[in-house]
Amino acid sequence: MTMPRRTFLGLGALAALSAASPALADRRRILTSPEQPEPVASGRLPELGRALGRLRVGSASQHGGLLVFWLVGGPPASTVTIETLEEARASGALAITERAAPTVPELVVENRGKAHVLLLAGEILVGGKQNRVLREDILLPPLSGPRPIGVYCVEQGRWNEGRRDFESKSTFADPGLRRKVYDRVDQQSVWSAVRGLTSGVQAASPTQSYQQAYETPAVREQLGAAERVLDVKAAPDALGAAVYAGPALSGVDVFGSSTLFARQWTKLLRAHAVGAYAAPPAAGSEAKLRGAVQALLAAAGAASGSVRGNAGVGQVFEFAVERYRGAALAYEGGIVHAAIL
Repeated sequence: MTMPRRTFLGLGALAALSAASPALADRRRILTSPEQPEPVASGRLPELGRALGRLRVGSASQHGGLLVFWLVGGPPASTVTIETLEEARASGALAITERAAPTVPELVVENRGKAHVLLLAGEILVGGKQNRVLREDILLPPLSGPRPIGVYCVEQGRWNEGRRDFESKSTFADPGLRRKVYDRVDQQSVWSAVRGLTSGVQAASPTQSYQQAYETPAVREQLGAAERVLDVKAAPDALGAAVYAGPALSGVDVFGSSTLFARQWTKLLRAHAVGAYAAPPAAGSEAKLRGAVQALLAAAGAASGSVRGNAGVGQVFEFAVERYRGAALAYEGGIVHAAIL
């Protein structure tokens, strides 16, 4: 199938596009499919450089094969009120459904509330004709209207509608699957990652559901222990965390405020713990690993990449640094969320 050819714009032109009439921008996004990419520009994202430049690697916490470095820094640049997927679903503000004519790679989302809602790349959506995982960060504005979002399937053996809408069970893609999402791989590669994890934790599922990995008793026990020891209360001012699983960096997440990070941390931690189910203790001295994290943050802050819009508001910046992939979502002069995997 021939994909639409992308139009490349300068950063100044992209900024002008973002500043266009909100009503016009909303109509454009509502009608745009994830298969029709937004205009793309190349360069750096100043908001990311400022955000990561303020960070320092703070105290560390360890449990089993997981070592967490808490990332602390200056005050947030944005004061936008943001709800998580779980919060918006609980209040009834957020609806996620199959399309009228269901298709695997696309769902419809609508924010009916008065606050912005942040959906993260890697969120597992349970329901519909099959469970899905979200492809990219999306910041939905209040009263957004219905908008299409891109997803992958993470339940290969089901295509029937137990319920048309989707819920969150605070399940998040483990680092292995999350990297596949960031790499924009094909669906077969995602299914392969799902099988690899469920086989590794011995999570048998008749529909090959990724969610089952989180339901396995031994895994649930390990997740509970990790949550108790690596509670974000150990670093109440943290804006994010860098996590090692055994000798390897499992991932870095940074948010625009400490409160938003605290509300997202449990599901991110659970994903790291699932991925590190059989990982050995972190290798290398804490001082050496701390220095590696600080160097990675500096390199990411200076990285070049692509900048584009999506179904939400703000700009998505995608980049590569060293052997890692990264993405950041910027809005109103600040970073809402950034990740390095």
